[in-house]
Amino acid sequence: MNEEKNRYFTITDRDGKVVEYEILFTFDSEETGKSYIVFTDNTLDDAGSIVTYAAVYDKDGEVLELQDIETDEEWNLIENLLASIEEADE
Repeated sequence: MNEEKNRYFTITDRDGKVVEYEILFTFDSEETGKSYIVFTDNTLDDAGSIVTYAAVYDKDGEVLELQDIETDEEWNLIENLLASIEEADE
């Protein structure tokens, strides 16, 4: 298995443009019983930070299918994890 290749995936957006994303990390939550993927297209926001996205995914699925994160609790979980990672990097 090519690990470098598995760090990237592409999605065709609503306008038909193919966008490549880099997988930053994945994790499972015991609280929600779901698996999450955090990824980026390596663009910068207005503050100069890398834009990141998150979604629910089926880690056992043969095809990567992303599902929307539906609750504030899930977003808080992801935001807290990202903040912890950012603090550890500093």
